[in-house]
Amino acid sequence: MLKDITLGQYFPGDTAVHRLDPRTKILLVLVYIILIFSVNSFTGSAVLAAFTLVCIRISRIPPKFVLKGLKPILVFIIITGLFNLFLTQGDVVFQWWIFTVTRQGIYFAAFMVLRLVFLILGTSLLTLTTSPIALTDGMEQLLSPLKKIGVPAHELSMMMSIALRFIPILMEETDKIIKAQTARGADFETGNLIRRAKAMVPILIPLFISAFRRADELATAMECRCYRGGENRTRLKELHYTGLDFSAWAVFLGLSVLVIALRFVPVF
Repeated sequence: MLKDITLGQYFPGDTAVHRLDPRTKILLVLVYIILIFSVNSFTGSAVLAAFTLVCIRISRIPPKFVLKGLKPILVFIIITGLFNLFLTQGDVVFQWWIFTVTRQGIYFAAFMVLRLVFLILGTSLLTLTTSPIALTDGMEQLLSPLKKIGVPAHELSMMMSIALRFIPILMEETDKIIKAQTARGADFETGNLIRRAKAMVPILIPLFISAFRRADELATAMECRCYRGGENRTRLKELHYTGLDFSAWAVFLGLSVLVIALRFVPVF
């Protein structure tokens, strides 16, 4: 399951989605997140679902590869849906013992599950189609206006990019440690909650040691290459807006108008 985490991984390609400027993709993902929480009908959710599937198709990333990113948070999605299903007050549809299902609960549970799915798919598509270096440059330039008030834009973007890049690496390292401990007779599946928590200690200690070692090696490598931050730093690939970026903005503008219109139109 740990290998199913797609957040932070990069899937190389030469599609229209890959060629978009990273600043455009970051801003469009933010707009996409706003649209997710603006939808209040299943028709609007269907529009977002169709748009997301089209983007995955254009990026030529295998749908199974994108969808498997939902597996690690599947339990969280189910728990969130059940909380909304049983704890929302309204018109009772079904009642048994202490469990009460209402029409409003079904409605809110379905929307919350869809929102979480869209959120994971959208953010995964951003990292899958954008290299870590391009993502760092894009975030740095978007945060550059904040330098006037003392915000370290380059350092913040570098930390976020490195954190994203290290997610799949640390997950792979965790998977190796679990397999090694299992081969030595460790049991992580049976026992009560306290026993399972104690069984995680042999995993966490070597994982933290490995993470600190990797961080130290990365810092040493950056120092050896005379890394001095973002001031007067040149780039091999400069970021430029192209007609493709303006086309993407036009598509999102149309999508935003449609979603907002569906919000105020009485549809299912």
